[in-house]
Amino acid sequence: MSLENSFSKLCVSAQADSLAVKSLVFKPKTPKSAVPVPIVVVALQTTSTASALIAGETGTKDPRLARDDLFASHFKCGSAKDFNLGHLLQAASEFKLLLDTAIEHCQDGQILKLNDELSISKSDLSHYLQQFQPVTVDFSQEAKKPITKASASSAGSTTPYIQTKSAALEDAKLIGITVDKKLDFSGWYQQVLTKGEMLDYYDVSGCYILRPPSYAIWEKIQRWFDDKIKAIGVENAYFPMFVSSRVLEKEKDHIEGFAPEVAWVTRAGSSELEEPIAIRPTSETVMYPYYAKWIQSYRDLPIKLNQWNSVVRWEFKHPQPFLRTREFLWQEGHTAHLTKEDAEEEVLQILDFYAGVYEELLAVPVIKGKKTEKEKFAGGDFTTTCEGYIPQTGRGIQGATSHHLGQNFSKMFNISVENPLGPEHPKVYAYQNSWGLSTRVIGVMVMIHSDNKGLVLPPRVAQNQCVVLPVGINAKTSDEQRAIIHQKSKEVEQRLRAARIRAFGDYNDNYTPGWKFAQYELKGIPLRLEFGPKDMANEQITAVRRNDNRKYTVKLSDLETRIPEILEDMQKDMFLKAKELFDSHRVIIEEWKDFVPALNRKCVILAPWCGVTECEEDIKDSSAKKDDGEEFEADDKAPSMGAKTLCTPFQQPQLKKDQLCIKCQRKAIQFTMFGRSY
Repeated sequence: MSLENSFSKLCVSAQADSLAVKSLVFKPKTPKSAVPVPIVVVALQTTSTASALIAGETGTKDPRLARDDLFASHFKCGSAKDFNLGHLLQAASEFKLLLDTAIEHCQDGQILKLNDELSISKSDLSHYLQQFQPVTVDFSQEAKKPITKASASSAGSTTPYIQTKSAALEDAKLIGITVDKKLDFSGWYQQVLTKGEMLDYYDVSGCYILRPPSYAIWEKIQRWFDDKIKAIGVENAYFPMFVSSRVLEKEKDHIEGFAPEVAWVTRAGSSELEEPIAIRPTSETVMYPYYAKWIQSYRDLPIKLNQWNSVVRWEFKHPQPFLRTREFLWQEGHTAHLTKEDAEEEVLQILDFYAGVYEELLAVPVIKGKKTEKEKFAGGDFTTTCEGYIPQTGRGIQGATSHHLGQNFSKMFNISVENPLGPEHPKVYAYQNSWGLSTRVIGVMVMIHSDNKGLVLPPRVAQNQCVVLPVGINAKTSDEQRAIIHQKSKEVEQRLRAARIRAFGDYNDNYTPGWKFAQYELKGIPLRLEFGPKDMANEQITAVRRNDNRKYTVKLSDLETRIPEILEDMQKDMFLKAKELFDSHRVIIEEWKDFVPALNRKCVILAPWCGVTECEEDIKDSSAKKDDGEEFEADDKAPSMGAKTLCTPFQQPQLKKDQLCIKCQRKAIQFTMFGRSY
């Protein structure tokens, strides 16, 4: 029976009060020898369909939005764009169907809008779907979590567990860090951020308060990067945070990857909105209709706009401060060019700026490269990236991306101009770029540099670079001596400020110098300046670096020149230490038998690779095993996940003649960097 006769006849005309419905198809992770069973999810457009919940309801692993090849093979449908619920009748084999309870709660006569062309009543849709035995799911519930040691014990489980070494620091004080970075990295990271006063937890899960020390770092990044992009002609603008569902759905391929994370506004006061309004997950669909309006001639190109804003992505899997949050601050640049050459030149220029943020400001080494087709930005021609490395976990981490979108979006939004060669030539669609850097950079910096005493902050971005502390004051110190030491200490502070060094003093005698040392080590102040009676007599000050406790004696006459030198040396040493760790854990592997052992040594891997997506997926699946072949527990949060492609570095080792791929034995075309990642 054809689609027209069996399904289309059920459809009706759309109405003003129609509710938008989405039909998503997921492909779960399965062994290579098994045939995947697709999961079809039918839900209201406003419903967040978390993949973790889908996995729990279907008993599958890591379901992800299906690619066009699955639509073609399983539903005889050309692509995801073309798919509608009528194609379920053409399924070549078994599939699972999940139905949103929010649809079931609709009135039978409610009209549901399936896409721009098809609408159907709720009762007809329910009757039609019954033949596929749908499972009704309440997507508002939390995903089912695996039983932990604690929950198993409370439930009376007799399953044994392995007693691991305590992560508690033996000499820890409650005001400081109480767990070891090596033994409990997650707990250590949370303590460093909260006790170091970088952030605080908010009462909405996945949202965090950026306190002044972290926001000051973001401001310094803003100023540095803003100067760089303005020097190449980029201007700042601001677009609204709200997006209509009609506009958001215009570029379906692009937004589908964000669909499970889009937050929707459905009410204003006590009234339901006629049309749900999305909060931007990114701004392509917000900005590009106005690019089409403003660009009327090739003389209007290039247009180069950047906005500093926040975006919302309603992450449900393991929110982590700075790394994965439901709202985050970032900049997003969107430019349109007359020629492909100009656009591609800018992509690499911006990537250099991003590398500068990491290496020059944050003392974090990165590798610049290109993402694979599988990992690139949806809807783009290619994606370039800065990739970092977290030594403690052995994971790679994406630092920032700069995308060349080609003409894909300009054709979708009709951003076109008359050909400069004349009206007899075809019109030209603009070549576009988009690029973004977020507050994730702060989390990367903290993870790499900080230690069991607290934060370690690079001097160039620290809110305060120096703290001046009077020392050597005790019960025998006269009031006159105390006043003189304090006064001289304040003079040191004032001279440093006049020299544009961010300094402050702590002249509170209620706390001992030792307590203050620990307090400012916890907060990561780069340089501690101690000034006591002996220092005053010798006209000097003692400087102590936070990163390695190295001490310097600085003559007061050299204060304005020597302190900046010490801070710059500290910045360089922090970068070199991090670079040495990255370099020593980035290894070239050419045989598969050495691949997983290298991952387990917390290395990222440069390997010869064929460039084939199926091989890329096979490497990820096959590397999610221990050396004995046992599969790790499926947990994206743990570092035991399989290796994914991080990037193809621009600086390439030399391929050998007839070099074969690390995994599939096809001919290798390049070295690609693989690693477990965040």
